[in-house]
Amino acid sequence: HVQLVESGGGSVQAGGSLKLSCAASGNTLCTYDMSWYRQAPGKEREFLSEIDSADRIFYADSVKGRFTIIRDDTKKWVVNLQMHQLKPNDTATYYCRINGGSGAGGCGLAKAWGQGTQVTVS
Repeated sequence: HVQLVESGGGSVQAGGSLKLSCAASGNTLCTYDMSWYRQAPGKEREFLSEIDSADRIFYADSVKGRFTIIRDDTKKWVVNLQMHQLKPNDTATYYCRINGGSGAGGCGLAKAWGQGTQVTVS
């Protein structure tokens, strides 16, 4: 049973940067399909970026050019989201998600959401 822990949220002024980190527990032989979402108060959860098990990368238009998703070279179960040029409307709770993966031991069946980390841009 895989679990996710996000970290790195906080408060920053507009134009600033933050790095979020997501670490998956469980089978370290898996290369997970990992993505980031966010949800602002009163709004639906929004897709931001994904790195799949083949390390293909996707971004939502709203963050393309400002956010970068990176899988750790030595700890492939850790994925970071580097955020630059933050704006007040980036304020939200940011969530990490696993939706399958590759590798032995049921990696393809892994599904999980993290608990969320708050990002506030003023």
